[in-house]
Amino acid sequence: MSDMITADLVDLDLSADTKEAAARSLAERMVALGRVTDLDGFLADVAAREAQMPTGLDGGIGIPHCRSEHVTEPILAFGRSASGIDFGAPDGPADLIFLIAAPAGADDAHLTILSSLARRLMNAEFTDALRAVPDAAGAAALIRGDAESAVAPDAPPADTGRPFRIVAVTSCPTGIAHTYMAAESLENAGREAGVEITVEPQGSAGFTRLDPAVVAAADGVILAHDVPVREKDRFAGKPTVDVGVKAGINRPAELIAEVRGKAARGEVSAAPAPGRTPVDRTGDADEGYATKLRKWLMSGVSYMVPFVAAGGLLIALGFAIGGYEINKAPSVMDRFLWTQADSWGALFFQIGGVAFNFLVPVLAGYIAYGMADRPGLVPGFVGGSISLTINAGFLGGLASGLIAGAVVLAVQRVRIPASLRGIMPVVVIPLISSAIVGFLMFVVIGKPIARAQKGMTDWLGGLTGTNALLLGALVGLMMCFDLGGPVNKVAYTFATAGIAVAAPSDSAMKIMAAVMAAGMVPPLAMALATTVRGRLFTPTERENGKAAWVLGASFISEGAIPFAAADPLRVIPASMAGGAVTGALSMAFDTTLRAPHGGIFVVPLIGNPFLYLIAIAAGVAVTTALVVVLKSLRKPTPDPDGTATPGTDRTPTTEPKEPVAA
Repeated sequence: MSDMITADLVDLDLSADTKEAAARSLAERMVALGRVTDLDGFLADVAAREAQMPTGLDGGIGIPHCRSEHVTEPILAFGRSASGIDFGAPDGPADLIFLIAAPAGADDAHLTILSSLARRLMNAEFTDALRAVPDAAGAAALIRGDAESAVAPDAPPADTGRPFRIVAVTSCPTGIAHTYMAAESLENAGREAGVEITVEPQGSAGFTRLDPAVVAAADGVILAHDVPVREKDRFAGKPTVDVGVKAGINRPAELIAEVRGKAARGEVSAAPAPGRTPVDRTGDADEGYATKLRKWLMSGVSYMVPFVAAGGLLIALGFAIGGYEINKAPSVMDRFLWTQADSWGALFFQIGGVAFNFLVPVLAGYIAYGMADRPGLVPGFVGGSISLTINAGFLGGLASGLIAGAVVLAVQRVRIPASLRGIMPVVVIPLISSAIVGFLMFVVIGKPIARAQKGMTDWLGGLTGTNALLLGALVGLMMCFDLGGPVNKVAYTFATAGIAVAAPSDSAMKIMAAVMAAGMVPPLAMALATTVRGRLFTPTERENGKAAWVLGASFISEGAIPFAAADPLRVIPASMAGGAVTGALSMAFDTTLRAPHGGIFVVPLIGNPFLYLIAIAAGVAVTTALVVVLKSLRKPTPDPDGTATPGTDRTPTTEPKEPVAA
């Protein structure tokens, strides 16, 4: 930082009263030194970065910054305001303002300045010295670190005895179980390791952003996610471990050790360069496009699932109240009688139908969002709606989402004059991308996709006998393979796609029934196994077994994850066997289901409910028996007190053992 700031770049009497005026005042000093070539163009880049997320930090600090093609070399300007300037910090205006500029593509320099400065700003001695320094030369010397009173640029805060600090983000496609299990697992491991860890679960109910000051003070970052991390750029320039959400559940201690190792070696993550796609920002740089494609698709599925659940349950409730002819009822706008059950049934059915109409547009829109961030939403939704119009269904939604994301990324790579940047996100990108996506869907690929969708629907409608049993077994295996992961979601999305219409076929409803029944098996089986052979499980697993009764009954497959994480080579194969039995029996019994979720709570809406419960019980029995047998075959291992624990090959602890690689 020694050559990035001089006395000429310091204003100890900054008179600006807005962040825009402050940035202009400090930027003019950069222009005067010849390090910024176009003042207005540079300020437009600063404003664009500020629009993404406020740059104010707690403690009266503002750090406006950007990379810009109008900057010739990294530079830092400092201003001190007597009245304070609002940079969006939760605790109020900032009196210490640092304007940081780096050339476009100079990520390392940009991040070095930011990360080094952020660490030093956590030191009250440093900020107090800046507020008291009487002259510009002294302030520049403090920031450079070559004054006697300065803190070394890369030194930790004065309290060197503080624990290592980690911030983490967890997220999964549905944003329900994996997200919060990973968060709790990391927090528990952090307490055991003696580190401070603050987790931001990005679940389906939204998320509360980490305090920028907490992020700035963090020594490392853990990202455990299966969908793109929202606002990931906040963590640029810090030692970062980027893994799938299951790693956060299964091996949190390893992740903490890994991020501490990266911090010790000085390995930091880079911010996305202007030429890199948002998809490239969703994980490690060496991820293949197959992995990125899965994340794009899971992004769309994660936003679609709430619409599936709400719409499907409302439609099922409408049928339960009004009977199976309710789909022929007139609009409730024309006829609604408060005292008639049929009217209420029609109301629920029609509300559910409206919710279902959003499925394909939401899927397409958020696939594009996963690729290109917010600019992808408009063409994605447009393409998804066209898919419905031309009867291209879910296949059309998948295609239009990917096309929309790709088109937006292509448009964003085109260099444009600075004067047009302000209208790009609200006019130019939506206009061009929607027109291209609409043309391709209506004229080029829409009809072939619609034919493929119809062919798949006809094939499902013709499944009988052995083919139906095999399909039931297959979706049962998929539901239990990764317990809420990508394979599970593929089977679930396949089933919901079939019933996401006003009048689904019997075959589609049979597949939905088989999928939900199989998904209930693993947690129910683990709950039963801990009840009948509790000595084979640790105390924590037995406690998890109690919760698994409710999770399994509610069709939340993730309830079996703690057991699979501790003993994957026994629990997962046993779960798959039970799931296959249940799926095949459900198809054999001709059970049907119109609701995409609900577990035992929607049994009254199931065709042949008694046989449906028998299918679930059979699968639970198979999985329970296999788990008990497999665990009983293991050699006992002495406890710390010298006694043997029957049927276990690990020392019982209060937490499950980390899984052993197969």
